[in-house]
Amino acid sequence: MTETSEITIRAHGDLSGISAGDWDACACPEASGPDAPDGARPSDPFTTYRFLKALEDSGSVGPGTGWQAQYLTAEQGGQMIACAPLYAKSHSQGEYVFDHGWADAYRRAGGRYYPKLQIAVPFTPVAGRRLLTRPGHEQVGRAALVQGAVQIGEQNGLSSLHTTFCTEAEAEAGAEMGLMRRTGQQFHWIDAGYGDFDGFLGALSARKRKNIRKERRTAQSFGGDIVQLTGDDIRPEHWDAVWQFYQDTGARKWGTPYLTRQFFDIAQETLRDDILLIFAMNGGVPVAGAVNFIGASALYGRYWGCMEDHPCLHFELCYYQAIDYALANGLARVEAGAQGEHKLARGYLPVATHSLHWVRDPGFAEAVAQYLRAEGAAVEEDIEILTSYGPFRKGQKEDQE
Repeated sequence: MTETSEITIRAHGDLSGISAGDWDACACPEASGPDAPDGARPSDPFTTYRFLKALEDSGSVGPGTGWQAQYLTAEQGGQMIACAPLYAKSHSQGEYVFDHGWADAYRRAGGRYYPKLQIAVPFTPVAGRRLLTRPGHEQVGRAALVQGAVQIGEQNGLSSLHTTFCTEAEAEAGAEMGLMRRTGQQFHWIDAGYGDFDGFLGALSARKRKNIRKERRTAQSFGGDIVQLTGDDIRPEHWDAVWQFYQDTGARKWGTPYLTRQFFDIAQETLRDDILLIFAMNGGVPVAGAVNFIGASALYGRYWGCMEDHPCLHFELCYYQAIDYALANGLARVEAGAQGEHKLARGYLPVATHSLHWVRDPGFAEAVAQYLRAEGAAVEEDIEILTSYGPFRKGQKEDQE
């Protein structure tokens, strides 16, 4: 336990010592605060108590996973004013802001990179608030959390602290506190007032518009039906299919899936109102599917998998159906996860993502800072070039087809 001014910082090995009300008052005041309207959604569900508790209770994080919780809380005047999902990491898996090269260089220089500290939502490359504060306590709460995390790193001789997929405002605040700022990129679909999918297509070049129509026809002729399920329409048996899809994709991409089967059982109980499942059904059996999470103004694509291979079905379930849902439900954007320049041709444009980093060793910190300056300039240029190659019409008018 450390104290900064009149603020008390505590690290918790699990969530049992933190009330859901206190955590969510910091993590999602727009949905849990006293002025929140009934039924309001959090900006995103990933830092909510229920999501992090599902990871913990399912054994997806904790002993043996390389994600050991050290949740930070900041209290002032008997009230929790800030918190952060902090973990001690024994590897760099499941982060999506890659520092494997840093770890290798640190090791070759004679240092011990792991364990390190990570403020993040495990296995979730979704940008959002990471330094969670009650309204009105943003500046002091962020400073307390950063100072507390850095002090834990220093006192325990840890190599580094990383705050990944934070907001731009948090990145700016962290940089002012002396942390190193890193920029990455993802591909997001943004609603520019299209109204419906045809309105979106009308904004594209003729060639891209024709290609998407062709992909949708091909996918939808796979021989079954495509359904969207959320809330009480999601049944326990649907998670059996999701687990199969998740295992298949995880085995091909990561080697070992990050989430346990129990996570999906808990999701059925506590998260199904936050989730949209999109299934391709053949004979009433899901043969492919995508798992999405629903925020206040965005849909977040997370997992995809299939038991049968059908042309273009991945594009339909993960990208086009997500756009359909967003347009029908007044969501301003779709975030389709990490990486994937193939999303560009389907209306998803590059946007910047942000992270913050502290390295204990001054010499290594300077080397990382030089790397980040060069990388940031390259990412900025890449975003500009990729945006110019987007699928949208360049002129004022183009013949509609």
